[in-house]
Amino acid sequence: MKVLGIYNIKGGVGKTSVSVNLSYLSSLDGNRTLLWDLDPQGSSSFFYDKELCVHTSLKRIIKGKVDLSDVVTDTDYQNLDIIPSDFSYRHIENLLEQAKKSKKRIKEALKSLKDEYDYVFLDCPPGISILAENIFHACDYILIPTVPTPLCLRTYDQIISYMKDDELKSTEVIPFFSMVEVRKSVHQNLMKELALKMPNLCTTFIPFMADIEKMGIYKKPIEDFMPNSKASNSFKGLWKEIVKKNLKHTLITNTKITSASSF
Repeated sequence: MKVLGIYNIKGGVGKTSVSVNLSYLSSLDGNRTLLWDLDPQGSSSFFYDKELCVHTSLKRIIKGKVDLSDVVTDTDYQNLDIIPSDFSYRHIENLLEQAKKSKKRIKEALKSLKDEYDYVFLDCPPGISILAENIFHACDYILIPTVPTPLCLRTYDQIISYMKDDELKSTEVIPFFSMVEVRKSVHQNLMKELALKMPNLCTTFIPFMADIEKMGIYKKPIEDFMPNSKASNSFKGLWKEIVKKNLKHTLITNTKITSASSF
C-alpha cells in the first residue's frame, strides 16, 4: 500500500481537485483506492457527494479504538472508497496533541488498511502543525501543488526544511505546478526558473481553468463528465508521471535490497 499526501502550507493551491481527480484515475487503473479527507471543510467529501455514515467520534479513531475500515464509505465508482470529513475534524490538532505517539497516529491508523488498498490519498488541510507532521510520517510520497508565484519557492523550501528537521528521509517529495495561467508571463517565467530549483518536479502542470471549477456543479471528477477536455488530460498526464516516479522508486529500492542480501 502506497500512501500519497496532497499537501502545501498554503491554502487555495488546488489540493482538493488534485486529490479527487488522482484518486479517481488510480481507481480507473484498477487499483484499490482510498481517499481520506482530512480537511474540516470537507471539500473532497462534497465532490464525491459523501458524508460520514457512521457516527464514530474522531477521538476514538485517533486513539486507535476504532479501525478506519469502520468509517470507510464506498463511492459511486468501482475500486474507490472514501473516508469523508466533517466539521469535527477542526479538533484534530488538539486530539493529536493529547494522543500517545502523537506524530504517528495517522500512520498507525492506516496500518489496519494495509491489505485492503493499493493507494491511499490524503487530502490535507494547509498549515504547519502536528497534523502536518502526522501526514509526513504516514506518507510514502508528498505531492506538493505549487502555484507559480514569487512566494511559491519560499513555501516549498519551508516544507523541505521542516521535513529535514524531522528526519523524514524515507518520504519522497513530488512538486508540480498547479492553477497555472499560461497567458501570464510571470507564470511562464517562474516555471522555467523554478524547474532548476525544485528537484523531482513533474513536467506536467494543472492549468487554471473554469472546467475544473465545474466539478462543484456535477460533484464528480472531471474525467467522469469531461473526459476529453484539456483539464482532464492534464490530470491524466500528472497521474501517469507520478506512477512512473513510484515505479522508478520501487525498482531502486528493490535493487538495494537485492544488493544487500548478496553479502
